Amino acid sequence: MRSPHPAPLLFGRETAGLPEQVRQSIAPEQRLRRPMRGSSRSLNLSNAVAVVVYEAW
Repeated sequence: MRSPHPAPLLFGRETAGLPEQVRQSIAPEQRLRRPMRGSSRSLNLSNAVAVVVYEAW
């Protein structure tokens, strides 16, 4: 997850993610999805933010 330019990070709800209208407004090559593993339904939003910000840093 490297970008030559600063980029905003958008996070959706734990259960549904970002609204469809928001997802469609972002080019596919600029989207990042944090997939879930196993039977986990969702990752706590604060944990997801921590993972992504750590990787972006």
